[in-house]
Amino acid sequence: MTTFLVATASVHTTAAACDYLVDRATADDTVIAVSVTEPDGDPRDAGDATNVARTRLVDPTVETVTENGRPSDVIQSLADEHGADEVLIGSRRGNPGATPGLGGTAADLLVSLDVPVVVVPLPELN
Repeated sequence: MTTFLVATASVHTTAAACDYLVDRATADDTVIAVSVTEPDGDPRDAGDATNVARTRLVDPTVETVTENGRPSDVIQSLADEHGADEVLIGSRRGNPGATPGLGGTAADLLVSLDVPVVVVPLPELN
């Protein structure tokens, strides 16, 4: 059994993570989709982002978590708490117009977690 933690801030990031997991996750696995709302963020965005995993993934057990706080701190804590075997994250917030490259949360997780961190590519959105 593998526990995948999908750290997401947008429906686009969740969809890309689900595309990555569709051939990897099995019925014995667990996917935890987590979205963190920063103080100036809209909590509805977090709910929308995590709910995509429930509709896109059929076989693994899918849990959703929405939290408030600093994203990298919350994600690190949840990865430890749930014993995540792998963490998936988008390169940036999932904004279609974002400049290519790693965002601050992705960079923090790459250097601070002791499990593999997969940065899923986002599809080009027109």
